Amino acid sequence: MRIFVTGASGWIGSAVVPELIDAGHQVVGLARSDASAVALTAAGAKVVRGTVDDLDVLRDAAAASDGVIHLAFKHDIAFSGDFQGAAEADRRAVDALGAALVGTDRPFVIASGVAGLAPGRVSTEQDTAKANGSPITIRAATAQAVLDLAQQGVRSSVVRLSATCHGDGDNGFMATLVATARAKGVSGYVGDGANRWPAVHRLDAAHLFRLAVEKAPAGSVLHGVAEEGVALRDVAEVIGRHLDVPVTSVAPENAAEHFAWLAAFVGIDAPASNVLTRGLLDWEPTQPGLLEDLDKGHYFQAPTTTA
Repeated sequence: MRIFVTGASGWIGSAVVPELIDAGHQVVGLARSDASAVALTAAGAKVVRGTVDDLDVLRDAAAASDGVIHLAFKHDIAFSGDFQGAAEADRRAVDALGAALVGTDRPFVIASGVAGLAPGRVSTEQDTAKANGSPITIRAATAQAVLDLAQQGVRSSVVRLSATCHGDGDNGFMATLVATARAKGVSGYVGDGANRWPAVHRLDAAHLFRLAVEKAPAGSVLHGVAEEGVALRDVAEVIGRHLDVPVTSVAPENAAEHFAWLAAFVGIDAPASNVLTRGLLDWEPTQPGLLEDLDKGHYFQAPTTTA
């Protein structure tokens, strides 16, 4: 298949592209910069220049493809405090991509998340987030819009990714927790730290996206979850050991001061199951778990500085 991938040079996308190419697919990747274009070309993909805000570009590229995997998200503004703005831009992009695929029976796979699905219990693929106007549920509404395309002749599916998608080179939540611990001189967790985050290695996630675009039934909800839930206190302890700093509880009322923008996420308890996903697509995660990956040490290499 000729597969159009947004976010193709990003953290997940840069693993999805070789996964697809190795399986015999042709990849067309969206590139917003010269550096991204060079990286995609080197990986063996064709390049379409543009951003997720270039809706005409998205529509044209989707229409010219046999399937679409949408991974792009404005993490730069989301991680600096404007998660809602990023979520709204994502919805516009998804609507444009989906419109180009209506009536084609082609696959359309997007990335979403498991956070906020079922507070206080393990979520499953059958759960849906309750709309409450929060940025998290704005993104959940986008996922539902994609699933609804199954009624309009699109083989749509949603991969809900774990709160942390880890691996060497990660600049997301785990890297931010490490940077916070280094800057604060303590490795913190909120309250008793018993809240759990599901986790998946980026290579396992990439494999799931390939399986989804190849054979997920229309309207499928998939959980990109390898580990059901890892306690944040356990994460903090590994970070503290590697940085040789104390491990301490941060009171919920002090979380915003300590964790900055990450405070909105670090106290969430969001365990999630992958049972239905594994059964539907024969997906079997094989990569190291989160704590094992942290213990490999690549998250703790000292930041480089330039003169």
